[in-house]
Amino acid sequence: MSKKLIIIAAGAGLLSFAAAFAIAWLTKPTVETPETAVSQAAVSQEDMFKLTPSTIADASPGTTGNMKKAMTEKQLKNLVYEVREKIHEYDSRLKSLKTREKRIETAQGMLKNDINELNNLRVELASTIITIKNERDKLDKSRIEIARTEKNNLVSIAATYDKMEAEAAGKILANISLTQTDSENDAVKILYYMSERAKAKLLAQMSTTEPELAAFLCRKLKQIIVKE
Repeated sequence: MSKKLIIIAAGAGLLSFAAAFAIAWLTKPTVETPETAVSQAAVSQEDMFKLTPSTIADASPGTTGNMKKAMTEKQLKNLVYEVREKIHEYDSRLKSLKTREKRIETAQGMLKNDINELNNLRVELASTIITIKNERDKLDKSRIEIARTEKNNLVSIAATYDKMEAEAAGKILANISLTQTDSENDAVKILYYMSERAKAKLLAQMSTTEPELAAFLCRKLKQIIVKE
């Protein structure tokens, strides 16, 4: 019996030694080599890129607070930049609108002045037209018209005056001009159809005795119109 007990005790001791060795070998810390460190760093970076909102939410409170603070500051900077850009854009548009408004006001002022000048010119033109019309009416009234029916008679009478002495013919024409208002036109008509030589002698003689009448007859000769 004693041999059995000894054998059993020896077997139990071997088993316990083997078990202790196995446990010690399994629990021994691994030595970190450079290759192992690089692989672990790559795995950790890969794990960081694989972070999801759920994993971020499960992170520690301190890390989450720092991330939120950093995001808030960045968003605030972006917001300030956008606001400044909007203000700059608004100022540029406002300046452009003011410049355009000044140009429009200047153009309106020039247009208003042009309209006033045109109105003044229109008034002046209307006044000029009225003046020309009045002068034309006066000219028409002052013209001496010789109708076709009286032309032959005037030519015959003028031929008779051509044969007279200049002094005698001048006295007759002077009396015709002074007797009646319409007769002065008859005197001018007769003088108009007289020959140039006889007409010149008559006016020369009349200028010594009736200079005003001679000048009047000369002016009237320019106003004669012969109707064909």
